[in-house]
Amino acid sequence: MPKSEDIKPRGKMTAYAFFVQTCREEHKRKHPEEQVVFTEFSRKCADRWKTMSDFEKKRFNMMADSDKRRFDSEMATYNAESHKPTADGRKPRKTKKIKDPNAPKRNISAFFFFSAEEREKMKKEGTELKLVDATKEIGKRWAAIDPEVKANFEKMQEDDKIRYLKEMEEYKQQKKNGIMDTTADSSDSE
Repeated sequence: MPKSEDIKPRGKMTAYAFFVQTCREEHKRKHPEEQVVFTEFSRKCADRWKTMSDFEKKRFNMMADSDKRRFDSEMATYNAESHKPTADGRKPRKTKKIKDPNAPKRNISAFFFFSAEEREKMKKEGTELKLVDATKEIGKRWAAIDPEVKANFEKMQEDDKIRYLKEMEEYKQQKKNGIMDTTADSSDSE
């Protein structure tokens, strides 16, 4: 969840956007129970905007200028606080969330089970393909696979999902109780 200061400021509104917003508010006041059809309403607003004089549009232009100043000041604050350059002048990289080494491995999809099996077959056949080409070939094979064979891989996926959910539940329980496996390398915490 991002911190409140990390949230980018809301964008600036144009004079036309303020005009449409005002029209919508007027329409709601006059017809509170009526459901608005956006396309019709938008078309009427656009026609009305085109026929307005510059004097009538002045109010909305002033609102847009005011909102532009708000946006510029918020962006200046946002850029200054959350995107401070590093010592060498580059933008800082986002910190990657550290994965708990004790957490169970995610469940594997049916395609990944199939892919592992096909890669072994390709190695035994002596097929020399680049990684990208091999992946494309496996993808084509997956698309053309017999539904009964595909069902076997989907069954493997379901079994692995059950395994993952069971291990994750045990992991959460251990974490909640403060009992964690200490066999993982603890040098990260030092």
